[in-house]
Amino acid sequence: MRIFLILSLVLLLLPANTAAQSTEPITYYDTDTALSTIDPQRADSLPAATAVEQLFLGLTTADPTQPGHLLPALAREWSVDDSGTIWTFTLRDDVPWVHWDSATGTAEIVRMVTAADAAYGIKRACDPRLGSYYTTLADDVILGCNELLNLPLGTITVDDYKRVQVDAPDDTTLIVRLQFPSAYFLSQTAMPIYRPVPQELIAEVGDAWIEPANLLTSGPFVLDEWTPRVSRVYLRNPHLPADLRGPGNVERVFVAEVDDLTTQFALYQSAQTDRTLVPPAELEAILNNPDVADQLTPVTTLGVFYFAFDYTQPPFDDVHARRAFSAAIDRTAFVQEVRQNRGIPMIHMTPPGVFGAPPINEVGVGYDPDYARAELEAAGYPNCEGFPAIDIAAYTNTGNWAEFFAAAVVDVLGCDPNLITFREQEFTTLIDAIAPTHSDRPNLWTMNHLPDYPDANNGLGDILACEGENQMLRPCAEVDDLITQAAREPDPDTRVELYYTIEAALFGPEGEQPIIPLFLEMNYILHQPWLTGPFDTDAIFSGIHYSYYFIDQAAQLAARAG
Repeated sequence: MRIFLILSLVLLLLPANTAAQSTEPITYYDTDTALSTIDPQRADSLPAATAVEQLFLGLTTADPTQPGHLLPALAREWSVDDSGTIWTFTLRDDVPWVHWDSATGTAEIVRMVTAADAAYGIKRACDPRLGSYYTTLADDVILGCNELLNLPLGTITVDDYKRVQVDAPDDTTLIVRLQFPSAYFLSQTAMPIYRPVPQELIAEVGDAWIEPANLLTSGPFVLDEWTPRVSRVYLRNPHLPADLRGPGNVERVFVAEVDDLTTQFALYQSAQTDRTLVPPAELEAILNNPDVADQLTPVTTLGVFYFAFDYTQPPFDDVHARRAFSAAIDRTAFVQEVRQNRGIPMIHMTPPGVFGAPPINEVGVGYDPDYARAELEAAGYPNCEGFPAIDIAAYTNTGNWAEFFAAAVVDVLGCDPNLITFREQEFTTLIDAIAPTHSDRPNLWTMNHLPDYPDANNGLGDILACEGENQMLRPCAEVDDLITQAAREPDPDTRVELYYTIEAALFGPEGEQPIIPLFLEMNYILHQPWLTGPFDTDAIFSGIHYSYYFIDQAAQLAARAG
């Protein structure tokens, strides 16, 4: 009954299927979860990243047809000095800030986007008052960003932005100074946090600058409507230079904000939306349905899902225990039985498609029962004798992961199943539970990492390094020196070799094994016959690029009317 009521409500919200609709703009009908913000510096989710991708041009953009490749956007070209620390971007002078008036249907050019807007956006990314999840990425690399980030919240003024070493000597020149010669900085420039924003508007109205009535945008679309938790509508920006527009023919995007995947799927089945993820419960039927074979595409986020160890308490303060438990997990069986084949087994951190990734399954131990038992004996627990009780925490809907894990430990290592307890928690509760200050940290927990930018440093440096996010609280070791060296190495071939060595040092037979990599996420999407575009390559390192999609409007309207 609940799903029926939600579906009925969404159908009422979708534009009516009438004969008059034949004159409507070419419209992409989509569904997505609720949008929290469209502020580039605060964007912390895929829906937010997708909104930013439509509305705000970046210095660069992720190529929706070639994962890991960057395309010029606001920046025409760029260079770095011999020290590797000073980047100079030459910007276009023909990209306007546009104010869209939905009441009159007019798009007004307010002024052109300048290097000062780009400098302000990067500096604003370092402002701790925003509470941005991604501020730490800028903090790690932009010179002076850490100074601003560490100021007391109540004392910060706009003048403190001068601490961040990003300058605009003229309207088309942006100079960014780094703390060290970061080889991966350029790959970060397509991220939302580095997008230019209009300083004078933010100074005038504060957080209300993102409300549709106030908003200034510079991307391929303008925001026509946004009713939070209901829907949002984008219209093609008539003032964007033609060479910055994608090749598609979409003129309008209607997004129904629907959190429930089953409802999204039902809307797709009734031809009310153009694309949907396949719910796990429907996957087998869809895979065996020849009528929709040409509508089905496997896609990956390049997200690596894993179990993490707590280094601060027994038994996993011992490297041999970590190795034993990692090698006891049959990733192939896990993907087949738990994920219904929605994934690719992983035995190291960096996924394919990211710069510096080793060939998949070439580096790492993976499933090896004999090795696992030998390592457990080396830890002092032959046949699991004397092994202490352990606690596994799993975020919502991953409880069956912990059950699979527990069964593997019992079958391969001979441990008593009564030694293993697990709890399923909301994701935010789990994040609190694994905080270093928490008095009751679990021994293991489920977690995932979706690449924020296409470089191995994102997983190895930002997540696993001892001075990175490091939820495991692993102490610094020689491998961390290699991670730092790889981040600063200018030669791409040398960096690839270094990352291979790092992955082996972490996940090889003598590796530290800070986490148990499980699988590379893979899902299936359905797309209507009238929709074409880069389904399998888009939205991996950014939001969806709606301007790259094509709609056969006659076929779409006929199906919707039926």
